[in-house]
Amino acid sequence: MPTPHFRAYLPAMTEPRYTPLVRALPATVPFVGPETQERLRGTPFTARLGANENVFGPPPRAIAAMQAEAAEIWKYGDPESHDLRAALAAHHGVRPENIMVGEGIDGLLGYLVRLLIGDGDPVVTSVGAYPTFNYHVAGFGGVLHTVPYIDDRQDPASLFVKAAEVDAKLVYLCNPDNPMGSWRPGAEIVEALDTLPERSLLVLDEAYVECAPEGTAAAIDADDPRVIRMRTFSKIYGMAGARVGYAIGAPELINAFNKVRNHFGMNRAAQAGALAALADGDWLAHVQAEIATARDRITQIAAANGLTALPSATNFVTIDCGRDGAFAKSVVEALVQRGIFVRMPFAAPQNRCIRVSCGTPADLDAFAEALPGALATARGRSSFSG
Repeated sequence: MPTPHFRAYLPAMTEPRYTPLVRALPATVPFVGPETQERLRGTPFTARLGANENVFGPPPRAIAAMQAEAAEIWKYGDPESHDLRAALAAHHGVRPENIMVGEGIDGLLGYLVRLLIGDGDPVVTSVGAYPTFNYHVAGFGGVLHTVPYIDDRQDPASLFVKAAEVDAKLVYLCNPDNPMGSWRPGAEIVEALDTLPERSLLVLDEAYVECAPEGTAAAIDADDPRVIRMRTFSKIYGMAGARVGYAIGAPELINAFNKVRNHFGMNRAAQAGALAALADGDWLAHVQAEIATARDRITQIAAANGLTALPSATNFVTIDCGRDGAFAKSVVEALVQRGIFVRMPFAAPQNRCIRVSCGTPADLDAFAEALPGALATARGRSSFSG
């Protein structure tokens, strides 16, 4: 058989015809992962304390459930997440129609923004709040309007005033807060809802609420059309890599997710693991105790180095370095050089801080050993640049 002859083909079009919006967007990732930094360093981190992961891990029964499901992984996951939604509804005392399961809170935020935000639509958030939400808003052409933190806490009153001013379609509030670890009593948020503009939807991100004091969760009726709440299995349940989040909201809004979501986006093993984790209240209490112990230890390490740890209702502690963002960035870089992965807030004045995830005793021993040298290096750089 003769060898086929392929004619050289030089297409007239040198690139896909991107939309004007996509052409205008930077190709960025909201977070530089520790794996990326490890590749650049050429060595793994000694302590992974920057991504707010739950190092204490998922319940053993969740691990067993995911392992058992591995043999069935040839099957697609249930596109309705029926069993998990039913269990979550029972857990929260709501109906399955109030629950939407998705690929982590990040995935659900993307679907929500896609449902509601188009070119030029106004959205309100706090300066320096969770950047992935902003990433989705920009990706669908929305316009962000921001308000500052007050005393290192997001302020519902300021957010709602700004929402009325710009006629915001979405208002984002994280309680407890990432990146500061601060929180507001749920009753404050419920009371503030009376001032939420009629045409605005509050996105209440409660990723860390299981780490927080009693009363932090806002007692909001799941059928209240003014609010959609976001929860996750990434934090207290230790399943960040499984990507399981869920939304609680009014049935009409929840059902609208079916118009845009990836119906086979949920990993089958992750669904089984989340279902098992939800049923293990003893493990949840165990992790809550481990987090409380680790927060105390991080606070002690900060104080021993002349720094101030801010009160935290999350699985991390934000440490005030006492200077500006440039100094805090130098501290982060010096810690990374010493094998300790941490992060920091990205907007002033909160960027005067570094953020340290709760870790094992060994992790925090490594952090305690590295911090004095990292501070000395940062102070040296600061003196040199000054």
